[in-house]
Amino acid sequence: MKQETNTAATTLEQVNAMPAATWGWLKMNQTKLELSDELVAAPADAVEVEGLGEQFIGVTDAFDAAMEAMAERFPERRTAAPGDAADRARITPETELDVPATSVYQAGAIKLEEELSPAEAFETGMGEAAYAYLTEHATKRIVIDVPAYQHAAVTVRVSGVDAAAAIAAIDVVARPQATLDLALALDSPVAGEGVVGSVLRVCAHEYATVNVTCTQTLDDSWIALDDTGLFLDEGARVNVQHTVLGAGASATGLAGDLLGDTAKVTIDTDYLGAREQVRDFNYELRHRGRKTECEIDANGVLTGTSKKVYRGTIDLVHGCKGATGTERETVLLANKGVDNKTVPVILCDEDDVAGNHGATIGHVRDEQLFYLACRGLDQNAAEDLFIRAKLEDAALSATDERTRAAVVRLGNNLIDNFEEELA
Repeated sequence: MKQETNTAATTLEQVNAMPAATWGWLKMNQTKLELSDELVAAPADAVEVEGLGEQFIGVTDAFDAAMEAMAERFPERRTAAPGDAADRARITPETELDVPATSVYQAGAIKLEEELSPAEAFETGMGEAAYAYLTEHATKRIVIDVPAYQHAAVTVRVSGVDAAAAIAAIDVVARPQATLDLALALDSPVAGEGVVGSVLRVCAHEYATVNVTCTQTLDDSWIALDDTGLFLDEGARVNVQHTVLGAGASATGLAGDLLGDTAKVTIDTDYLGAREQVRDFNYELRHRGRKTECEIDANGVLTGTSKKVYRGTIDLVHGCKGATGTERETVLLANKGVDNKTVPVILCDEDDVAGNHGATIGHVRDEQLFYLACRGLDQNAAEDLFIRAKLEDAALSATDERTRAAVVRLGNNLIDNFEEELA
């Protein structure tokens, strides 16, 4: 994934990397980002915040303090695990060749279970390099701290600025039984090129509810970066809606740690790939609490010569008895020139759990295209039908009028008479 430039570039490695790598020849384990070194910091007004009352503004280190406090709520560590240092110390020269090697993923899982506190184990979906870039280049830092039993509704809008990086860094702390509705809008109302993105960290306490809606409507000259990390205490609920419609290249990553019992994460992703656009997704949900749940649904349309990689990993860690995880993807390939890669993964180290995954991939048959051609619709016009349907759905479900207008603006750039026919 590359930003076209004749100048020096910053290369971010291991972006959206799968926790447990698959075959390297598939070229799906991770991606690489190349971003221009000449991007300047966008002005502060590139990030707008609406609805954040004074009672919901948190102190700078509110998130870090909340995560450190979780070490007291969850002090237990697994005392021993197959393949850990104590286990391998018992290996004798006579049995050494019979013991399988520990993979990189297994070594990390052992360290997570035996050594790391919740704060140390916290991660975001795009990985360390992307997280460091986003936080270092953040245009505005926003801390939302919702007191117990309170409800807040906040909207954050990030607008592209030519030759700049416009990035919102958002920390969310939802106290016990609090509710937060957070809407993110990534848009490019003016022409230009650069990076538009957000990095979101969420700490949801007992029985808190956090609803996140992110709508991305950038033009092709922009790169979109959307990085999220979640931590869920007992009974917490986090619902995420990702709508990815524009940008020449976009990377979306989300990692969630369901440590509290009965915690639940729901993710719905709608995406569109047109022309030569690139879409890259990585979702990782780690079940550590008992009877935790997750549902990941992705639905997309690919047209032109667009490319998409979708990685979805549900990790059922030792001790998460009664946990259930489900991931599904449905994608329509409207052109033979598209490149679609999907890798749903279930990792399991516990019994009495349920993990389900699957992907449905459809395409437009030649006889269907012939039928449309007989009625005056060529290949491009046929693809426009599917693009229009995806955009219309996004416009009708937009969180507010400004977001709807951004979808309409993008639709007008993609399809003739989009706004008139939508009305």
